[in-house]
Amino acid sequence: MDDRNKLMSQDTFSRAVRFIWREAEMLDRREYREWLQLWDTKGFYVVPIDPATTDFAATLNYAYDDQEMREKRVERMTSGYSASASDAARTVRTVSRFTLASDEANVVEVQSAQIIVAYKRSVPTIFAADLTHRIRFDGDEPRLAQKVIRLIDSTDALNAIGFLL
Repeated sequence: MDDRNKLMSQDTFSRAVRFIWREAEMLDRREYREWLQLWDTKGFYVVPIDPATTDFAATLNYAYDDQEMREKRVERMTSGYSASASDAARTVRTVSRFTLASDEANVVEVQSAQIIVAYKRSVPTIFAADLTHRIRFDGDEPRLAQKVIRLIDSTDALNAIGFLL
């Protein structure tokens, strides 16, 4: 890789990290409708059960949301008519350990670690996960093409959490 391409990759990686931090802040602030605007229309939000799976369409997942399902999930969470909306946890998340997994023409894949502390009914709960963000940079604004959240305890029973990971 020549120096010019290396600088472009570093700049794109930095933009991707800032994008991921912005997404995390939106989720903690429950800005779910704004979060929907971060997505490519063909993107998938995935929370797999099997920690090693890569074929999300052929395996059981906690979430495997295309655009329509993301919109429905956000509607349920913001409507006030579901348990996830009326008794939603407050969250604070930290995303770190960023690694550039792949850098193609207009798509960057970044792996990271996420810790979420959720506070609900006077009880704090910790959620830890490995994340993979696939981000497209081919328009005016970056867009999420895929977000995979691999919870470290994904094979255990997961209670209704009432917030987006």
